[in-house]
Amino acid sequence: MPDFFSPTISLLALAVSTLTAWFTLLRKGKIVMTRPTVIYFGPDGGVHPGRPPEKVYFRTLLYSTGKRGCLIENMFVRLRRGESQQNFNIWVYGDKDLHRGSGLFVPETGIATNHHFVLPANGTFEFNVGLYDLEVFVTEPGSCKFRSLYKLDLEITYEIYQKLIQPSHGLYFDWGPNAARYFAHVRPLPRSDMPAFLRDMLSD
Repeated sequence: MPDFFSPTISLLALAVSTLTAWFTLLRKGKIVMTRPTVIYFGPDGGVHPGRPPEKVYFRTLLYSTGKRGCLIENMFVRLRRGESQQNFNIWVYGDKDLHRGSGLFVPETGIATNHHFVLPANGTFEFNVGLYDLEVFVTEPGSCKFRSLYKLDLEITYEIYQKLIQPSHGLYFDWGPNAARYFAHVRPLPRSDMPAFLRDMLSD
């Protein structure tokens, strides 16, 4: 009997060790994004020499499903309304201090921060009445393809649009957990200092 159980226990111990090593050291996992509690459409609130560029903003938690964590090389947002679509590909993130997105490590415990996606200098987009498909994409080091991270639908009604066209006003979508949907409202834009590198790039 002991001769039978010893190899079995050894094999089980080896299997457990292998699984533990896989889940803790070898498995890469993937990046996951939680539902944003607030989403913003409208002009950027920083200091600009001319008309401020349009942007999409949200706050969310990014986390990795693997113990090792994951690296984001780049993020961008794509907005679709009807037959038109636009990529907001200037990525800036941070809370008090904003940084141009050029790589971000996402641990298993996650990282919660603000993400700003601004139109490029030659981009044009107008927030108008209609249904919008918002999709968030990421690229990871070593990959030439971008991956869809999150997708949701939002609507700008005629009543909201009439308020949004006021100068220096932005549209906020706040998530209501009881109703399980976003509630839209417009309010004046708070002014904030934009990082010099981003202001210079957008003014080119």
